[in-house]
Amino acid sequence: MFAIIRTGGKQYRVTENAVLKVEKLPAEAGETVTFTDVLAVGGEGGLMLGAPTVAGASVTATVIAQDRLEKVIIFKKRRRQNSRRKGGHRQHVTVLRIAGIQAA
Repeated sequence: MFAIIRTGGKQYRVTENAVLKVEKLPAEAGETVTFTDVLAVGGEGGLMLGAPTVAGASVTATVIAQDRLEKVIIFKKRRRQNSRRKGGHRQHVTVLRIAGIQAA
């Protein structure tokens, strides 16, 4: 069984026991998070598509850690101007393990 959820402006295809990194959520390690913004649920019984979400469907996940991704380098250069700027940032993410998918 799989589900497509929406969080942080992105869509993720998840299965049970899958580990994924999503944009930072306000939760501590060990807490349980429930996603009700489920766009589709599929399995042996076929595919249920939402309009825009599947009514009554939810996905529960356990927060493993609050982490940061690798550094993204931003480099700006203007030709023949002797002008260079180098910067970067590390995006904050929440690492989740999908505990269960409940369909309507």
